[in-house]
Amino acid sequence: MQALILAGGSGTRFWPLSRRARPKQLLALEGGATLLQRTVARLAPLVGPRDVWVCTTAALADGVAHQLPEVPRAQVLAEPEGRNTAPAIAWAVTAMPPARRSEPVAVLPADHRIGDDAGFRRALETAGATAADGTVLALGVRPRWAETGYGYLELGEVLDARTGLQRVVRFVEKPDRARAEGFVAGGRYLWNGGIFAFRGDRLLALVERHLPALAAGLAAIAREPRRLAELYRSLPAISIDHGVMEKLDDLATLPLDCGWSDLGSWEALAEVLPRDRDGNSTHGDVVAVSCRDSLLWAEEGTMAVAGLEGMVVVRTGDAVLVMPKSRSQEVREVVDRLRDEGREDLL
Repeated sequence: MQALILAGGSGTRFWPLSRRARPKQLLALEGGATLLQRTVARLAPLVGPRDVWVCTTAALADGVAHQLPEVPRAQVLAEPEGRNTAPAIAWAVTAMPPARRSEPVAVLPADHRIGDDAGFRRALETAGATAADGTVLALGVRPRWAETGYGYLELGEVLDARTGLQRVVRFVEKPDRARAEGFVAGGRYLWNGGIFAFRGDRLLALVERHLPALAAGLAAIAREPRRLAELYRSLPAISIDHGVMEKLDDLATLPLDCGWSDLGSWEALAEVLPRDRDGNSTHGDVVAVSCRDSLLWAEEGTMAVAGLEGMVVVRTGDAVLVMPKSRSQEVREVVDRLRDEGREDLL
């Protein structure tokens, strides 16, 4: 079994800590290893570093390779530019030796958190064994609340009661609050975790069937690898979900119940970090007086705060972010404003 880790994201929702040159997946948000390093480490011994491939950007490739010295440098693949997940995944599979494309491949985001590594490996092992016969899987996460920021997988018939394998009826876009509550109450939906398993040759055959323009572009790159940057730019920009997975009648899933989080915001990080007796999570040199339920992060210098409740305060060497924890998703708007104002020094 091989693993393909997608590590090209920008992680703007963790600004000001996350920047273009040091995005979320390269940060140690829980201390110690970075999210990328944890993603690789939790695969062992099921998948060793020499069976790991990483797809990232040209700007991040050296940083990724530095963090993963045990992964062969040739298996750190640098996209010339981001074209969404279908080109990234299909291009990475074509980079694998032809003899190995008949093996199962697990596709994993580099910036997610798993609370139960052993449980995750067991599910991944089952997914790999299932994918070996040509089955394509989109692993889903048992929902723990009515989340409106995730897509969902609707479950169909049980294919294997022993393993929990089920048919996926359809993908559902991010629902409103009422629909999300109905999904969770009904018990027939999983969060779409962006984790897939398939045989490499099966994936390429599906790309040729459902995304012929992408298949043709990849063939052109194989014929003329020196034109990679030029040809890659012309590949259709589409997600693997929309381009391939949603079109399959026989897509399967395995429900994950292993403490998964996409760590999609400062608020989500606060949920998994240790808290003091007042419910605060702190990092760095922080002096907190009469504060409750807040995330207080000082990358540099000393942070002194008083009388805060339910807040996020992040200090880096050149920026400070202050906002209610419940409005963490609005960091994207801050980044957009900085970009509009030409503040490249802060991006």
